[in-house]
Amino acid sequence: MGYQQYGISPQLVERIKLKMKNPAVKERIKKLIDGVTKSDLQDKAKVRRLVKSSAVILNENFSPAQEEQFVAFVLAQKIDPNNTFHLIKLWGMFR
Repeated sequence: MGYQQYGISPQLVERIKLKMKNPAVKERIKKLIDGVTKSDLQDKAKVRRLVKSSAVILNENFSPAQEEQFVAFVLAQKIDPNNTFHLIKLWGMFR
C-alpha cells in the first residue's frame, strides 16, 4: 500500500475510514474539499491546512510527525481532483 511507505499506519487509515462512513462527517469533509484544485494539492501550506481541518472534523489528534506524513503523501501523489483516473487510483489505495 502506498500510504504505508510514508509511515501512515493501517490502523489509523481504518479508523478514519470507519469515521467517514458517518454521513454527517462525510458531508463536512466534502464541504471542506469542495473547490480544491490540483495546484491547491501541490501547495504544502494549503495541504497542511486541509489536514488540520480534517483532523478537527474527524475528531482526531494528529502529531506533528503524522501531519508531515500526510502532507508528504498528498504532495507525492500529484492528485488532480478533476481527473477521474487519479480519483480511482486513490480509491483503490484505500478501499
